[in-house]
Amino acid sequence: MHFDTFGRATIRRFAMGVFLIVTAVCLGTQAFAGPLGKTSAAAAGFHADRLARITEYFNHEVAIRKIPGAIILIQRRGVPAYYEAFGVRNPETKAPMTPDTIFTLFSMSKPITSVAAMLLVEQGKLGLDDEVGQYIHGFYDIKVGAEKPGPDGKPVLDLVAPDRPILIHDLLRQSAGIPYASLSYGVVKKPYEDADLMSGKFTNAEVADKIAALPLISQPGKYWTYGHATDVLGRVIEIVSGKSLYAFEKENLLDPLGMKNTTFFITEPERKALLAEPWPNKWDKLDRDPRIVTKWESGGGGMVSTITDYSHFLQMLLNGGVFNGKQILARKTVDFMTANHIGEGTGIKPWAYYFPGGGYGFGLGFAVRTDAGVSHWPGSVGEYEWSGGSGTYFLVDPKEEMFAILMVQSPSQRGRIQSALKSMIYSALK
Repeated sequence: MHFDTFGRATIRRFAMGVFLIVTAVCLGTQAFAGPLGKTSAAAAGFHADRLARITEYFNHEVAIRKIPGAIILIQRRGVPAYYEAFGVRNPETKAPMTPDTIFTLFSMSKPITSVAAMLLVEQGKLGLDDEVGQYIHGFYDIKVGAEKPGPDGKPVLDLVAPDRPILIHDLLRQSAGIPYASLSYGVVKKPYEDADLMSGKFTNAEVADKIAALPLISQPGKYWTYGHATDVLGRVIEIVSGKSLYAFEKENLLDPLGMKNTTFFITEPERKALLAEPWPNKWDKLDRDPRIVTKWESGGGGMVSTITDYSHFLQMLLNGGVFNGKQILARKTVDFMTANHIGEGTGIKPWAYYFPGGGYGFGLGFAVRTDAGVSHWPGSVGEYEWSGGSGTYFLVDPKEEMFAILMVQSPSQRGRIQSALKSMIYSALK
């Protein structure tokens, strides 16, 4: 490289670094937690200078107080290409982000619960075409919510029979017609709000029974409907296994993967101090505190984890179900889970809140890319991904032999920074 060009580039980087450091100091936030382990961009097939854009981007996000902090891991062909931490895990204590920082996963719990269910399918103890009512008898009596004119002409709730039973397959692919209260609408919304399912006051068994008594927002198998389906699945796992959801997952999935920090609650004082916290404002407030033990182990959104733990889970999936030489999940099961289960021929249509977005279908626990175009996000056909309400996000790209994880607790910024990160990852590939 010509000396003048090298000099100008170096000066620009130095000036940007000084600016971000000064800004961070003025704002009282530590912006540079730094690299977390040995990485090799070249060995993993990335341009190091292009991956450096991620560092500049997230340092800037911390410096301007968009996020308190974050940790990012990108791994390809078994080699960590990028592994860095930014900012703080706790805006009050200013404790820095570290590899053992614990994050509230919210909906990134769903893939874990889905894999746990498929372990029972592999054992012949559970079938995708089983009716949910076989395990939770209240689902034999479930009704679908419809509207009819009331005496004053305003719509009121009308309960109609389902066209068919809800199947285990529906729970896994979010086609059961069971919404979240926050995502329901019309005459069905109030019954879900009144049920108070998110309060933590009810056990998994009680939550499932309460859901069975609520009206579905749509006919089973008609729409991709995001909601409590995975929570019902968690209860099915308990009934089939005879164990609590956590006990089954710990024995059959978490321990074999070395995911010792992936739990539903944080009870030890030393681990409580490791919990990542969002900015204390109304836009970033999290609606659950895992340090408070409740009756509910939510398979759909109740787990906490570290970036190291979750990387083991993703590497297992990328390896075709193998981790550290041990077959956790069958290769064909992974292929089956990461295929599109709501595509043409299924009769399942996207819902009003279709979070996978254009160009994506849905497998058994995560969005699956079905089209090279359509989406405004880069990626590969066959790539699968999901995120959590707090901003956590992952992608697995089998074609590129790659996975990436973003751990952050900033609900108000999640879509924007996830999109930016994904663009920077794919633009750095050789």
